[in-house]
Amino acid sequence: MDKYRIDSHKLMFHVPRVNAWLQGEQVYPLYAEISPTGACNHRCTFCALDYMEYQPRYLDADLLAERLKELGQLGLKSVMFAGEGEPFLHPQLAQMVGAAKTAGIDVALTSNGVLMDEERARWILPQLSWIKVSINAGRAATYSAIHRTKESDFAKVIENFRRAVKLRTENNWDCTIGFQMLLLPENRDEAADLAAIGREIGIDYLVIKPYSQHLHSQTEQYRDTDYSDIEDLQQQLAGYSNDRFKVLVRAGTMAKLKAENPAYPRCLALPFWSYIDAGGGVWGCSAHLGDERFLYGNINQQSFAQIWSGEARQKSLAWVADELDTSGCRVNCRMDEINRYLHELKHPGAHVNFI
Repeated sequence: MDKYRIDSHKLMFHVPRVNAWLQGEQVYPLYAEISPTGACNHRCTFCALDYMEYQPRYLDADLLAERLKELGQLGLKSVMFAGEGEPFLHPQLAQMVGAAKTAGIDVALTSNGVLMDEERARWILPQLSWIKVSINAGRAATYSAIHRTKESDFAKVIENFRRAVKLRTENNWDCTIGFQMLLLPENRDEAADLAAIGREIGIDYLVIKPYSQHLHSQTEQYRDTDYSDIEDLQQQLAGYSNDRFKVLVRAGTMAKLKAENPAYPRCLALPFWSYIDAGGGVWGCSAHLGDERFLYGNINQQSFAQIWSGEARQKSLAWVADELDTSGCRVNCRMDEINRYLHELKHPGAHVNFI
């Protein structure tokens, strides 16, 4: 069902990089998240980065193009444009996506989808490996309440992606199109509605994922959301899957929310990814944006190689290795599965030779 390994990880496909890390070598990231802008056209009730205050700041597209060329040469394999705001609000998003592709980097985009009209779809879809749309209800009224926007945005997103699927088919573009719903008490009864819509318009998948409280979020209304009774919903949604459309309920991720202790005492994943915020700051962890112990430098002042080899990053990594207690980290952070994998490589169990 999960052919994209959304509920798992893909680091095992990059054995040379992992092996170099195991040998103690400095490795450059395989994957980066980039926030083109801090501005956003929605104010979702669950927004993890509400504390960043939706600052209307924008990355310099020309400078980013230089850094992306460098990153491609350093071995970056993929970049996802997402971040603190809505990527389509950056007027030069197409230029940034194109720069990444020219640098030999695979590109993805996470968006609320409202602004992806036909013109934008025509220039963005041919360059993407995938696009994932955050659409957190199956009906307009609930969507409006959760996204804190006008009800008409719901129909606009659906129409945008009905057209996107049509354009993809007509032009034989190779871009996977998916919806994502954060499962909340308000929208639980509408997951099937969204699955029906997604299947009907021809997207590739719908992901149903749990809420996880961010360390610094102002909102806490979903902190205690319970996912213990997910089986009935999972069975219901399975009926919407077919050969070309899949519904993925991240039940494994939901189950991990109950874990009393982390599966690893230290974070090991930081060398394999990075986050660039809308102001150009390079961070070790997106769950700790704003905590300068995780700030490595800024692409407006230094090359990426200088930042990655710099004193601030070395100091940060040493602190993470010696002092950071992962029991205080965000549950189900983006690097959770990779951390589990790396911890097991570092601390294999018994009988590993009996393959």
